[in-house]
Amino acid sequence: MTEHAVVIAGAGPTGLMLAGELALAGVDVAIVERRASQDLTGSRAGGLHARTIEVLDQRGIAARFLSQGKVYQVVRFHMIPLDISDFPTRHNYVLGLWQKHIESILAEWVGELAVTLYRGREVTGFAQDDTGVDVALSDGQSLRAEYLVGCDGGRSLIRRAAGIEFPGWDPTTSWLIAEAETAEEPKWGLHQDAHGIHGIGKTENGGSARIVLTEPQLRLDCEPTLRDVREALVAVYGTDYGIHSPTWISRFTDMTRQAASYRDKRVLLAGDAAHVHPPVGGQGLNTGVQDAVNLGWKLAQVVKQTSPESLLDSYHAERFPVAARVLHNTMAQVALRRTDDRSKALGGTMTELLAMDEPRRKFAAVMSGLDIHYDLGEGHKLLGRRMPDLDLLTDNGPLRVFTLLHDARPVLLNLGEPGSFDIAPWADRVKLIDAKYDGVWELPVFGAVPSPAAVLIRPDGYVAWVGEQTDVGLADALMTWFGPPAAA
Repeated sequence: MTEHAVVIAGAGPTGLMLAGELALAGVDVAIVERRASQDLTGSRAGGLHARTIEVLDQRGIAARFLSQGKVYQVVRFHMIPLDISDFPTRHNYVLGLWQKHIESILAEWVGELAVTLYRGREVTGFAQDDTGVDVALSDGQSLRAEYLVGCDGGRSLIRRAAGIEFPGWDPTTSWLIAEAETAEEPKWGLHQDAHGIHGIGKTENGGSARIVLTEPQLRLDCEPTLRDVREALVAVYGTDYGIHSPTWISRFTDMTRQAASYRDKRVLLAGDAAHVHPPVGGQGLNTGVQDAVNLGWKLAQVVKQTSPESLLDSYHAERFPVAARVLHNTMAQVALRRTDDRSKALGGTMTELLAMDEPRRKFAAVMSGLDIHYDLGEGHKLLGRRMPDLDLLTDNGPLRVFTLLHDARPVLLNLGEPGSFDIAPWADRVKLIDAKYDGVWELPVFGAVPSPAAVLIRPDGYVAWVGEQTDVGLADALMTWFGPPAAA
């Protein structure tokens, strides 16, 4: 039996990101992936939101994605474009980039780190005890891990085998999606009829079409075929455009569910294994990647026995409300897609509302993930929110905040008198940086906030403590998030 500290089921964006986070922390991590290579059939998800790009920037790999994507300075709630060009972030845009490219870039990054990949096989079951998890693979091999993380999608075997409930809402609508060639020039763009919104766009190579069709009745009975797509095209457009040679045909619904718990002892869930929802707004992949970055450093500290196992409770506590809000806003967007007169009236009202500046900023911040706030108690507006990527001045020259997070280690940023803080008992875990910053501190939605004297930044980029002229509460924050002080 081969042993690893952590085994991850699934090498999608969430699993890859989590593996990278654990590897940066020096944890022995392995991924089990049923695909023989990272190749992905179909385009799947189509972009990265601002907060996800910030997270990638925190690890020094955002440029890899930016070089292949296309920038759009709007997010969309339903069909309503929301301008985010005035948001206080270096990445005030959506990056248009298909999932197959996102996965390829993440896999290249993970390949540069110490990560073991078991390809062409999948997890078929597991048994956990007080010290670890025995993981059975489809080829008969067994792995032993201290922790197992299910990043294996909405039909997660890990979630089902762990007995974690998956409550939510059954589907009411289904859509066909296909990528294929057409003998005739199709009607490009969006089209709306009595059944819903449909769309035909060009694929990246321009030689085929990407088709999304709202089905007149909910279909769950079988895998869709080219015949289904042809019939649906005729029903909507009056012709099937001579569709042929499909490379991908699939069906998705508006089923909306969330795992009742993201953890059962030594088994954890992330990404679609923990939450599924319709893909409107493009939030699913982004939520999963951010799950991974929240979980990675916490799991690493527990594995390395730097922090107690109870630290993992904060993963569910922080990420469950984030995904619950995504589920809520995607259900609202599906409701706005309905074609009855009352839904159209509601859509018109929402369009008027979101043309106003304050609602526009609030909804756009929700969609982009820039307003995420973890409940870390009362205090400064920064507490529990993303740390802005400030341009700092240090004794060694100019430095960006996100550069300090490239190795996924926590940072105590002292912006007051150098030498004001003594964190020697945590010096092996936390970097202390003395710096100056004279600009405005600005948060999305809130605007300018008072300048702190110091901030404690977690590896995921969220502020764990804010100092306002004193170090009151700093030791408690260090112990809570990064374990007890080292023995003298």
